[in-house]
Amino acid sequence: MEIRTRRLRSSENLRRMTRETRISVDSLVYPFFIREGKGMTEEIPALAGQIRYSPDTVARGIEAALKTGLRSFLFFGIPESKDAVGSGAYAEDGVIQNALANVKKEFANDAYLITDVCLCEYTDHGHCGIIKNGNVDNDGTLPLFAQTALSHARAGADMVAPSGMMDGTVAALRAALDGGGFADTPVTSYAAKYASAFYGPFREAAGSAPQFGDRKSYQMDWHNSREALKRIRIDINEGADIVIVKPAGPCLDIISKAREAADVPLAAYSVSGEYAMIKTAAAAGLIDEYNAVCESATGIFRAGADILISYFAPVLAGAIKKGDIG
Repeated sequence: MEIRTRRLRSSENLRRMTRETRISVDSLVYPFFIREGKGMTEEIPALAGQIRYSPDTVARGIEAALKTGLRSFLFFGIPESKDAVGSGAYAEDGVIQNALANVKKEFANDAYLITDVCLCEYTDHGHCGIIKNGNVDNDGTLPLFAQTALSHARAGADMVAPSGMMDGTVAALRAALDGGGFADTPVTSYAAKYASAFYGPFREAAGSAPQFGDRKSYQMDWHNSREALKRIRIDINEGADIVIVKPAGPCLDIISKAREAADVPLAAYSVSGEYAMIKTAAAAGLIDEYNAVCESATGIFRAGADILISYFAPVLAGAIKKGDIG
């Protein structure tokens, strides 16, 4: 019997129609950095093309992003002052709380706002939790995470995303939100967050690098895959509505395994180092930036992600509109 081995060679329309991997603009989340202050729109040196806004200017950035078709945004806060317990994270008049109120005032029905729940941007030591006897105090940090999530929900957050990797975080946030009248506010958990070298540009942008030690005691060892699935199962059992794998590019295998194991939507975070590598290689003339962005994102979705958090989200929204992906 003759075996047909010819590839599909036909029109662009047919190739688009028969694509196995589809990407929608609704599956994209665009991160925003918001710095305490006023009148601020400054480019971030570590993340070329990305902007730090202040709470009173972030609505301009949201408006521009909405015009590309994006609807979902992830907020990271940078306070003016920091302390040992990260009090700026849960201050009712904190940088994120003010930004949420300002954006919701202008785009209440258009922008879906997700907030990072962690202390690393707010602590003077740069760790994700409070320090006790020289170590991160897991249980002592949970009430502060819960307080942060609740303050974000009160200010207008549509979803909270704890990234601190403390055991029991999802359960603590779920209990606080339910008890505070926000039972319908979803929790997106960074369930599989590796202690990655690819976070460098983010830490510079947010001023969140640890001042001593590292985060390997609470973030995951990138040698491990079964641990990721275990953490995902735990967070789902605690009430996570969505789980995140981070970083995305080096963890395509984890995304694929998590897709098989998880019965909730799966997000992947294409992190700052992934962004910086593409931008740097493109600036050196080594790769085509646009096509590299499209190919990388498609690979993440092909691996099994339902949602992609990406600094290239506006570029991807444009590529979807053009039909180059999607």
